[in-house]
Order: sequence, then structure tokens, then C-alpha cells
Amino acid sequence: MTAAASSSPSLILAIDFGTQSVRALAYCASGDCVAKCQLPIEDYQHPQPGWTEHDVEAFWRLLTDSCQGLWAQGIHSAEVAAVVVTTQRATMINLDKNHQPLRPAIIWTDQRRAALRQKLPWYWRLLFRLLRIRDVVDNFEGESEANWLEQHQPTILASTAHYLLLSGYLNYRLTGNTVDSIGSQVGYLPFDFKQHDWCAASDWKWHSLAVDKDTLPQLQPVGTQLGAVTAEAAQATGLPEGLPVIAGAADKACEVLGVGALAEAVASVSCGTTATINTSRARYVEVVPFMPAYPAAIPEQFNTEIQVFRGFWMVSWFLAQFGAEERQRADREQVAPETLLDELLAQTEPGAGGLILQPFWNPVLGETGPEGRGSIIGFQDFHTRAHIYRALIEGLAFALQSGRERTERRTKTPITCIRLSGGGAQSDYVAQIIADVLNLPVERFDDCEASGRGAAMIGAAAMGWHPSIEAAAESMVGMTTRIHPNPDTVPAYRAIYDQLYQPLYGRLKSLFSRQRSLSH
Repeated sequence: MTAAASSSPSLILAIDFGTQSVRALAYCASGDCVAKCQLPIEDYQHPQPGWTEHDVEAFWRLLTDSCQGLWAQGIHSAEVAAVVVTTQRATMINLDKNHQPLRPAIIWTDQRRAALRQKLPWYWRLLFRLLRIRDVVDNFEGESEANWLEQHQPTILASTAHYLLLSGYLNYRLTGNTVDSIGSQVGYLPFDFKQHDWCAASDWKWHSLAVDKDTLPQLQPVGTQLGAVTAEAAQATGLPEGLPVIAGAADKACEVLGVGALAEAVASVSCGTTATINTSRARYVEVVPFMPAYPAAIPEQFNTEIQVFRGFWMVSWFLAQFGAEERQRADREQVAPETLLDELLAQTEPGAGGLILQPFWNPVLGETGPEGRGSIIGFQDFHTRAHIYRALIEGLAFALQSGRERTERRTKTPITCIRLSGGGAQSDYVAQIIADVLNLPVERFDDCEASGRGAAMIGAAAMGWHPSIEAAAESMVGMTTRIHPNPDTVPAYRAIYDQLYQPLYGRLKSLFSRQRSLSH
């Protein structure tokens, strides 16, 4: 990029707010990322065990600092044609009538639970009992941040004039409009996932959630203009006043788009903080009954998603608990400690010496009940931390295979290829293990910024650089590297999955239930 600004804007600015970092990414129409500024998201607050919060204003400062970081690299803001925001999902923010934060944001990883509201009319209660989904509804009520506020901080809830996801808050700060994208609405909200709008007044969710419709933002389809950068936002970010702000989508939806997983037989596997396996389709399908298909990054389309809630966060957990050697070496060698963990995989054979790990560090709807816990079984005296790490990666791959089987059963569509994204995907060993466990070819990209690239595709289509978001994806997705399953390893993994991994949770479930009752 030249030091002088081009005569006409030629870049899309994607702002990607993950859980661990924010990235400001400048993309050209071909899909090349010409500049990147990445800042860690630190200072998460834990007022009580299991709680996770973050200062709301600090999110905005991270956005402005990441933009200023781009300009420091020689990128001129005049080269930017539009900005698109994609964020972590289900992080909730309460603003007063003056749009000021009333409390820290409650982050999606927060584990506090509300008591059941007990406000469902009898006919809904009867229906849910007949459908045997009362546990799903109870979990929905218990996980709702608004319900917890109603019970523990009612004054704050009563003062809430604007109840927003992180995406809605950042879009407000950029435009001055209380508006958000349909593609970002993933959280414990009264959202109709099939109709892509707030629920009808008669919907049961209004009884289950302490949410007033008047506090929710206006919703716009992906790819439409939410507003323009205000003078105040321009001064803080360095962006031109009046710059179009385009409706993006949630980070996982943008990842699916960013890896070009638009055909029903191609699955997007995210090796991120939450590991997911996603497919795109025009028809609404619930892969786990009564668990919604989320809005895709293409209007009127859906993503079928299976989550491994803690996913590749478990790599960070492993480093914190067992990786002192890697952390020290990383400091000395000025590299990311995660890159050194491949050495542990190189030291061990497939099967982790007989160790089996189930990565349910938290309950996972569809896989476990509320008693859900993780497990590592099969320890013998020769096992090392290298075996534990391999078991962790293999356990995540087994969970993704379980999600792949569920998706295929419900959609009646075989998955024939995997597109990888996320930090974990950059490991050759991890990619090979996923290919071997799923027995599918795996494709990955040199650029791991899948969600940012997906957001840029949305912006490029909105600016008319491509005739549609689908066309933008086809032109901007970039080259992939294909990893094939190892035929010598596939049968061993299949046997472990069928004979050990799959039956394991059923055998442990009653024990976990007893453990849960004793710990309460």
C-alpha cells in the first residue's frame, strides 16, 4: 500500500472482536488483507467464581486503538470505503436512556445462572412437558443475563433503556443509531431464529425472559447500511465522518462465509475459543431438536451449528496448568506458546497411549444434561503431559465428529469436506488429527482471519464491488491447502471413537449427576 491515499476508496475495514483479541483488518476487493492491527482483550473481571465481565467503555477504546494502529502502519483512512463489525456472540450490555453503561458487560463465557421465572402460562408448560423439552426451556431461562439482573440487580434492569449485544453497542458507537444486524442476534434474547426478527408478541420467550421489546435495537439485514460514522466516532477512530457502516454478522457466521463454506456438503470447523462445526443452507433445520439454526452471513440463510463450548480454550487451559516449560520458552524465543505444543503431539502416537478425554468442561446441550462434566480416563504410570495434550486435541476432534454425525442425520446431507479456521487450525498436527478422526479432506488458509475476511466480503458486496455476498465469497476466499486423512491412522481413530469415546458419557452420566448433587 502506498503512503499516499488512493483517488477512490479501495479497502473494506473489518473490525473483528473475538474473546481473546480485537483485530482491525483492511481488505481489498480481491480478498487480500493489506494491513492488520491486533490488540489483546485483557482485564476481564471475575467478581465471583465463574463470573466474567468487562468494562464496556474499554471495548470502544479497543476499537478506536485498533483503528489508530492501522493508520500507524501507513494505511490512510481515506482509502476505506466502508466498515463492518463482527463480534463474539451473547455478550450483553445494559445502557441507560443516555446510552451510558449501567454495569460491566456480561461476557458469553459467564457461568452465573438465574432462578426460573415461573411465568410461563399453563398451556406452554403443558406443551413443553408433552414435547419433553422442559430442560431446554429451563436452560434458556437460567442462562438469560436479563433474568439474573431481574433477580439480583433489579434497579439496573429497570434503568435499562437499551439492551444490546456487543455488536449493537459498537455499531451504536460508530453511527449514533441503536441498530444492529440480524446476522448478529445470537444470545438469550426473544429472537425468532426462523423468521429472523424479534419474536411475535404471543411467543413464549417473552414470558421466559425479563426483556422489554422497547429496549431492543432495530434490526437490519446483513449487508445493508446501518448508518454512517459520526463526527464523534470519526475523531476517536480516525475514520472519515460519513463513512458507511454495514451490517455484518456474528463471528462464527462470518467464519463460515470467510472460508467459503456455502455448499451444504462443505462444513466449516472453527478451532477457536468455542469449537464449532457449521454448515450453510437455505432451509431452517434444527440439528439438535429445539436448538435453533443461527442466522448466516447471507440474508435469509441459516447456519446449522454444533458447539464444543470450551473448544480450543482448552489449549489455553492446558498451557496455564501444565505448560510452564512452553510459556518460559515462548518468552525467551519471542513466539506464541501455542506454537510449541506441536512438539508434544510429535512425541506421542495416535490414541494418546490409551487416554480418552471428553471435552465437556461445561454442560453442552444435545451432548450432556445439566450434569455435564469433562473427563480424562485410562491413566497409567507411563503417561506424561504430552499424552494429556494429545488426548485433549483428539477429544475435541471426537466431539467434532459427533457433531458431524448429528448434522448429517438431521440434514440428510453427507459432509464431504472440512474448511478449517481459528488459531488451532494453524497447527499441522491439529489439522491432521481432525482430518484423520473425521476421515475427510481438510482445507485451510494461510490467512487464519476467517471471520474478518467474511466481514470484508459483506462490505465488498455492499459497496458493489461484487454482485452479491456469494460472489464476493467466491472471489475473495483465497487459496487453500488440502490435508488428506492418513489411511494408516483412520481405522484406529474410528475404533477408539466407536468403542470408547461414544459410550463413555452414558457410562459416566449417573456418576456426574451424583457428583453434581453432592457439590451443591
